Amino acid sequence: MPARTSAQRHAALDKAKLLRHQRTELLAAVKNGVVTLPGVLEQADADPDGPAARTRVRLVLSSLPGFGPVTAQRLMDEVGISASRRVRGLGVRQRNLLVAAVEWA
Repeated sequence: MPARTSAQRHAALDKAKLLRHQRTELLAAVKNGVVTLPGVLEQADADPDGPAARTRVRLVLSSLPGFGPVTAQRLMDEVGISASRRVRGLGVRQRNLLVAAVEWA
């Protein structure tokens, strides 16, 4: 793998910084109830390389109002989702079970 130039490193750092900022905004919107879990899933489908798709499911669930890290992990265990799974890696069945479980809770 060839070494990156200074300009390439700076471009990669800027891109990473932008994605972190967008992910923070997304999680804040989820926490405030502006964006729901189905909304996050729709954003992930619309932009597979966007911040919603790259966010870990655990972070999205623990950002939902009324959910904490323990509840989020318990829900993920019930649905059969790995702790390291990102939103874009969820299957249709997992998405449906997750949305149903969140709406029921």
